[in-house]
Amino acid sequence: MKDRTLRVVTGLVAVVGALSAWRALQPSLRVPIPTLANKAEERMQDFRDALYFPIREFMDGGNPYNPAVMFANWPVRQDFNLYQPYHLVLHLPFALPSYRVGAVTFTVVSLLLLTLLAWMAATHVRVQVPIPLVLGTVVLATLLVTSQLGKAQLYVGQVNPLIAVGAAGALMARSSHPRWAALALAAAWLKPQFGLPLAILLFARGSRRVAVTGTAIAAVASLPWVVLLIARGGGVGPFLDVIAANLAHANSTSYGAVDSVTAQRVDLPAVLFRVTGWVAPGAEALALVGILALSVVLLRRLDRLGDANATAIADLLTCLAVVVAVVHQPGDLLIAVPAMALVAALWWRNRRDRDWWLVGVAVVALAVPFAHLHFVDNAVVALLGARAGVTLDGVAIVAAWVLLVVFAVRRVREPVLQGAR
Repeated sequence: MKDRTLRVVTGLVAVVGALSAWRALQPSLRVPIPTLANKAEERMQDFRDALYFPIREFMDGGNPYNPAVMFANWPVRQDFNLYQPYHLVLHLPFALPSYRVGAVTFTVVSLLLLTLLAWMAATHVRVQVPIPLVLGTVVLATLLVTSQLGKAQLYVGQVNPLIAVGAAGALMARSSHPRWAALALAAAWLKPQFGLPLAILLFARGSRRVAVTGTAIAAVASLPWVVLLIARGGGVGPFLDVIAANLAHANSTSYGAVDSVTAQRVDLPAVLFRVTGWVAPGAEALALVGILALSVVLLRRLDRLGDANATAIADLLTCLAVVVAVVHQPGDLLIAVPAMALVAALWWRNRRDRDWWLVGVAVVALAVPFAHLHFVDNAVVALLGARAGVTLDGVAIVAAWVLLVVFAVRRVREPVLQGAR
């Protein structure tokens, strides 16, 4: 009877998940062919601006990192940010067919990657909660695809599902399967704002082989295409000029600048600006160095405790440090899904213990970006204004990070205090 009930529940959840997946696939099925007249189209805009047309420019012999070239040659609204050059080859299959075929295929692969991320989270949860792996995967995949973050990735065509699998995989496999972890880290390096802080924190936590090898794989995979772009552009100097122009453009847009009131950035400097209206000179560099330095000390001490609970908290803190230390959007929180799932299960088992209420509040805060659906956003904007709507997710993520830092500090101090007694 129990097995039959589990099969029925799994089947019902799977139906809901399939309906959510089908709905999430619709934007790619209905997206119009890009033209100069419809550049404001949001459906699959990141697939268009950060994958399809940059790869087309690369195939045509140009340099897609040059904002002026991309805006002159293609119907894009955003510049092509500094993705690793291997991105241009890794995602080449999606740019070879027609635009809509490429968009649909990319969305299907992204759905599969979100399912893989759910499976990774389910394997984590099973350590604490004895649920069938299939049921856990189906439930978490359904929640992911139905959540705002999952739907948003598929609606705009982001590459974050791949990066999330890579970052989470590097953390999960760093001790048991270091070679796979290195490959996973190389995938996370697709966007340097993930790869750099994650590699630093993995190195600091003792996974030096993973950090160095994963970074080397990403560098070797990108090197031939960097050399090709340098040769096409007439040398190292002109290539560096293009990179400088790319960074200057990224820091001046309404969606990317740290002092933009409409940006949805969730990193600490951008959130503080939207909350206070003030940003310190060099705030982004200070935040990156300061948060990583604090994280290195705290994570190493948590790992030294040799406790599974402390290690799980350290993994989640690693993910959150990556997100709050450098420019990130709400969808980038996907990298923390497996760690979040495990910590949520641990909180349930330890909820009556001292200080674990901090973990519970942090988990609830981290659920905010996932639950920030369209009707929720409408209510927030109606009550508090548009600025609150684009700031809510960042405040929730930063608050969760602060709560977990406080919990971790108390946790690493306990052995010292006990020894003093």
